[in-house]
Amino acid sequence: MPVGYFSLILHAHLPFVRHPEYPRFLEEDWLYEAITEVYLPIIFILQNLHEAGAKPRLAMNVSPPLCEMLADKLLEGRYTAHLERLLELAEKELARTERQAREFVPAARMYVDNLSASLHLWNDRYNRNLVNAFRELQEEGVLEIITCGATHGFLPLISTPESRRAQIEVAVSNYVKHFQRPPRGIWLPECAYEPGIENLLKAAGIEYFISDTHAILYGDPRPKFGVHWPVVCPNGTAVFARDVETSQQVWSDVVGYPGNDVYREFYRDIGWDLPLDYLRPYLDEEGNRKHLGLKYHRITGRNTPQQLKQPYIPELAREKAAEHASHFIGERIKQAHMLRDTFDGHPPLVVSPYDAELYGHWWYEGPQFLDFFFKKLHFDQTEIEAIAPGDLLDSGLPIQVQSPTASSWGENGYYKVWINEGNSWMYPYQHEAERKMTALANKFAVQSSKFQVASSEDSKLGTHEIERILNQLARELLLAQSSDWAFQIYQGTTVEYSSRRFKSHIHRFDLLAKMLETGEVNEPLLAEIESRDNIFQEIDFNIYASEKV
Repeated sequence: MPVGYFSLILHAHLPFVRHPEYPRFLEEDWLYEAITEVYLPIIFILQNLHEAGAKPRLAMNVSPPLCEMLADKLLEGRYTAHLERLLELAEKELARTERQAREFVPAARMYVDNLSASLHLWNDRYNRNLVNAFRELQEEGVLEIITCGATHGFLPLISTPESRRAQIEVAVSNYVKHFQRPPRGIWLPECAYEPGIENLLKAAGIEYFISDTHAILYGDPRPKFGVHWPVVCPNGTAVFARDVETSQQVWSDVVGYPGNDVYREFYRDIGWDLPLDYLRPYLDEEGNRKHLGLKYHRITGRNTPQQLKQPYIPELAREKAAEHASHFIGERIKQAHMLRDTFDGHPPLVVSPYDAELYGHWWYEGPQFLDFFFKKLHFDQTEIEAIAPGDLLDSGLPIQVQSPTASSWGENGYYKVWINEGNSWMYPYQHEAERKMTALANKFAVQSSKFQVASSEDSKLGTHEIERILNQLARELLLAQSSDWAFQIYQGTTVEYSSRRFKSHIHRFDLLAKMLETGEVNEPLLAEIESRDNIFQEIDFNIYASEKV
């Protein structure tokens, strides 16, 4: 038995952003950047580690909205064009820096190499299908893929049990569609828990969930091993909580690794530095400046002004990533020995959950860190074993029964990020839609595959039209419930877009509900809404009925 166990858990999630009505849309770049900087590198590194016998093992949530976007043909084509344009720009930049700015040549050459490799991986090795690539890693025993809320809905702020249940069960159904098996675990959206949620998880067949530290620390009774061993709710659902020390070491840009001087500076980008006419082919139709992903400077110093940042040197950054991986493992070994002594010989489990986008997007060297970490973990030591949460449950080791407390991983550990003076206006509209969705699902319940409409003699709509409208109502409600909108409003990042997205889904919900209430369908409008918000084609509105049929 090792001295201790380590469980890395990555949370890969993006809100569902798909705008077929525009040829290019700025917020779709969130997906394109994540594919290039995060998902492709992580998949490639994990596959290579596995083939080299390094035996990486971790859990990863690939959220339902992300799965749906990765499987969408429109976005697939748009991403391919995006990657080709970015490679074209990188090649132009290599030629330009060789002529005019030789201090940036190493970084420019790195981008050409990386983007060329990314295009090859995307087109040839993974056949433009990263869901399949993730699934293969699960089948090979590298990943334990878990799920999330259907649209990352913040469960404690959803007002009806039917809508909470739908967030979980729609997610499970979507997981089965993409991965051909049910999920064992779930990353609760924003790690937000309140008592009773575990019963919905149990009913959906989920064995465990990920929580923040204080869910277990302040639970009842006091946890014997703190957060360094799971607990089990009275209904049998296990809880794995975040370790604070590892979060600070990797997550923090103040005391953590990502803030090191030699790492790439995120906020200095050629999209803002170079002449607009030169960049115009790579911007939108209006020529608005934006981050393009080609960044030539290193952090240099936390308080160093942007104009004084020094050139980024990829080799120095790679060496530092290797050094930090060694340091991280050394700290885990020391932590494991200390905890094991504290626990009278009981091996600890250190759970380290992070947003996947930290590794490659915010911390550009993050995928290299993971590569070095798993190599060194496998080849250089035997005291720490990497496992997924399901592995521990399968071990049969005893787990304490506890009732966790309400919590989230937002600022100060409760719900203020998602309901505050800046975004509280959203919830009366959301809650009214939740109540109406269940009322309509109850009215138009399905029995023996035929609609039994309470007012069938008054309805002008056919069975197929009713089902289409109700299923689209469910999609609009789910999309409105995404916690991303409230989070971004609170952060002050994309306030206008997030507000507009929430309002548009509530507006479309109301338009569709009116069609049912009046019995008059606007077919062109219905078809347009279906084509825009096409998430969850497998959805069945009956999930919202008070008594599921």
